[in-house]
Amino acid sequence: MKAVLTGDIINSRAATGWQEQLVSVLEMYGTTPENWEIYRGDSFQLLLDASHALKAALHIKATIKTNSALDVRIAIGIGDYTYKANHVTQANGSAFVHSGTAFDAIKTNTLVIQSDFKSVDETLNIMFSLASLTMDNWPAVTAQIVKARFEEPHLNQTELSQKLDKAQSAISKALSRAGYDEISKMLNFYTDQINKL
Repeated sequence: MKAVLTGDIINSRAATGWQEQLVSVLEMYGTTPENWEIYRGDSFQLLLDASHALKAALHIKATIKTNSALDVRIAIGIGDYTYKANHVTQANGSAFVHSGTAFDAIKTNTLVIQSDFKSVDETLNIMFSLASLTMDNWPAVTAQIVKARFEEPHLNQTELSQKLDKAQSAISKALSRAGYDEISKMLNFYTDQINKL
């Protein structure tokens, strides 16, 4: 089971430097142009294993939101990968179709999912919209700490505080404000659901 993330940067013209940050995250999930591409200036597509899709989406969101002027819209499409191409933007399959359809239908939400399993989609989309109430309002410094937590999951809070040169209490408060424990539970639930499909 594959996933395709289709996304674009909100307010991309309001800041610079986000391209390099986006590239650095996408590179953690695959190689370009087979697995990911940035196109039309501020849009991107990423192909990866369905089980990693939500983590990648949240990791991208945290990275982009380290700049307070920006946010990102992402649609996750779950399905198959039937037409392989050298460029991910030329590939096809139900994962690509679902991702494109879901992205075109995004209205106020910044994170949506679509698959062949409507009841799973409904549950996850409700969870995503609730999580977005917190995630869409992450301040830049909170987003930076969430990004670091995604990138260094093996570090405890003391080690993370040393790496970021911040007090451990500041790390703890930021992760709490970010809803990190709840987001981790949502990630686990998502993985369980995907593994059952």
